[in-house]
Amino acid sequence: MGIATLHPTYDRMQSSPNYRGRFAPSPTGPLHFGSLVAAAGSYLAAKHHHGTWLVRIEDLDTPRTVPGVADDILRSLECFGLHSDEPILYQSQRTAAYEEALHSLQHSGMVYPCACSRKEIADSALHGIEGQIYPGTCRNGIYHPLVQGRQARSWRVRTKAEVMKIDDALQGRIAQSLEDEIGDFVVLRADGLFAYQLAVVVDDAFQGITHVVRGADLLASTPRQIYLQRLLGLVTPAYTHLPIAVNAQGEKLSKQTLASPVHIGKPVSTLLRVLAFLGQEPPAELAGYDLSTIWDWALANWDAGKLKGVRTSATD
Repeated sequence: MGIATLHPTYDRMQSSPNYRGRFAPSPTGPLHFGSLVAAAGSYLAAKHHHGTWLVRIEDLDTPRTVPGVADDILRSLECFGLHSDEPILYQSQRTAAYEEALHSLQHSGMVYPCACSRKEIADSALHGIEGQIYPGTCRNGIYHPLVQGRQARSWRVRTKAEVMKIDDALQGRIAQSLEDEIGDFVVLRADGLFAYQLAVVVDDAFQGITHVVRGADLLASTPRQIYLQRLLGLVTPAYTHLPIAVNAQGEKLSKQTLASPVHIGKPVSTLLRVLAFLGQEPPAELAGYDLSTIWDWALANWDAGKLKGVRTSATD
């Protein structure tokens, strides 16, 4: 491999309004290998198409947000040469937009107040892909003997008896019946916080996101997001759900599984591991070059087709 191959003529700063991607971490723990895979995958896809790449901090779930972690994530991204093309968007500063979206859903009659407790929902005999399905106790008003006289605790979206279909660029055709497999889901939680499903839809539309590249652990959420996009009259982005990195026990790397933070002191070796995980087969001699050179090689040689051969593997 010659130096010319390592330094292709490729302008990483050139952008096109036709492709807008994003990386949207939740500041519940430091950046780990699995998060870096999602960040690098979304970045490479955007820059390969001369598009815009954004970073959004999804800090709306304040009980789970750890103080200082958002800044730590941004510093870690910078250590790996990953910089947002536009100012960072923080969900905690966007509640007015989510309130407006909720009002729109209320006006259309597609949401309803719910007075059920978590225990009552947990006792549901209906089971779906994410556990118990809400049995619809409050669907026609807070009149059921279980909840009559109570104040509403949350707001739920009315699902329909239709199959939502997704043509994921990597996972293929995905079909899900929201009513049978998910049930009426929450958009405003009992603690007064807006739910992830609503916030992510509103923010993707606000930022003009055209392509969502993220981990396959969020694949089951996508039909709900497309459903909300349709209810709110928003454009649906193209979706690509990457294989997820797991630990030795086969568990997704996360704060809950005690995933180790990425080693920012050795960005070259870590980035090469990320590229290998993404099936890009970086040559061994790249280990002797700097971070910028590796990104130049990765961008010039990015092959999304190789993602189809990626298998989830233990990496932590």
